Order: sequence, then C-alpha cells, then structure tokens
Amino acid sequence: MADFFDTLTDKHIAMIAKQPVFFVATAAPDARINLSPKGYDAFRVLAPNEVAYLDLGGSGNETHAHLAADVHENGGRITVMFCNFEQPALILRIYGRGRPVLPQDAEWDALAAHFTLLPGTRQIFVIDVESVQTSCGWGVPFMEYREERSTLKKAHAQADPAQWEAKMAGRTSSIDGLPTRATDRYIGG
Repeated sequence: MADFFDTLTDKHIAMIAKQPVFFVATAAPDARINLSPKGYDAFRVLAPNEVAYLDLGGSGNETHAHLAADVHENGGRITVMFCNFEQPALILRIYGRGRPVLPQDAEWDALAAHFTLLPGTRQIFVIDVESVQTSCGWGVPFMEYREERSTLKKAHAQADPAQWEAKMAGRTSSIDGLPTRATDRYIGG
C-alpha cells in the first residue's frame, strides 16, 4: 500500500541518506522515456520541498533535454526513486519539477556549495518536490553495497580539460534530437 506526503519527512531524509544508488526518470513529449541509475555521493535534500543532485558527463544528456522540452507543456516533470535494499523494505519516490543549473548560471556557486564537486561534473539538477510516495518494497531483494565504481570519476579526472570541454560543447541534443545546453567549463579532480 502506498502512502503520499506533500514534502519529505525526517524519516524519508534519513532513508535517502543511507542509499548508495537512486534512479531518475523523465519523459518529454514525443520522446523515449529516460530512466537513469545514479551513484556516488551526489544527492542532497536542500529542504523538505527541494532536492538536488550532481550530474556528471556520461553517455548522454537525456534528463537535461527532457526537462527543457517538457517545461513548456508540463513544467519539467521528473521522478526520483530510492529503494532500500536492507531492512526495512521501502521504496520512496519523489515526484516534482526539475531544472538544470550549469556552471555558467548565476545560481551555480550557491548551489554547488552543497556538494563536493566530482571530476566531470557538468550540472546540478534542482527539483521542486510536489509529492512523495512510499510503498512497501517487499519485492525488492536484499543486496549488500560493496563499493562505488571509480571508472567514471577516474576517466574525467584524467581527461584533457580542453578536449573535455569540446566534447561537452558538442552535446547539444538528446538521442531523440531534443536540444540541451552544454556546460562551459571542465571541473576536474
């Protein structure tokens, strides 16, 4: 049975803080649904009704493209899901409206202060929480966290800054051809 809340509670925030992985889903009109797993220490609860996460350059920029395309029709819909793979069984979903903040944006410095920036950071997504849903999670298996993968951070840390910036500057559309804004600087390690 699902329970809904208007904002995150202290219990929700404590559960989120223990999770090494979360999932982000977006959908733009006439585009594929995007569902991405996220790791690292990249998620922050800024307030009971506002969260954010650090985004590193990867295989694409679908979340950015979807939020930009959807903002005109639906306000930039986004869902974030956490699963507790230990006890107690619990699934927590945050439904909201999101927007990307890039290093060249005026609010970057204040927002980035909430994070330890990782090599390859290209943007931070800010999400205004509209509702929170919890459900039992009884079908989710028990799993043990072993360690994070260092490959993505290592690849970004070893990148040539000029080549990295050129690569990111070329990423101005999604796999469905939706436009994105590129970051203007390399954040190395």
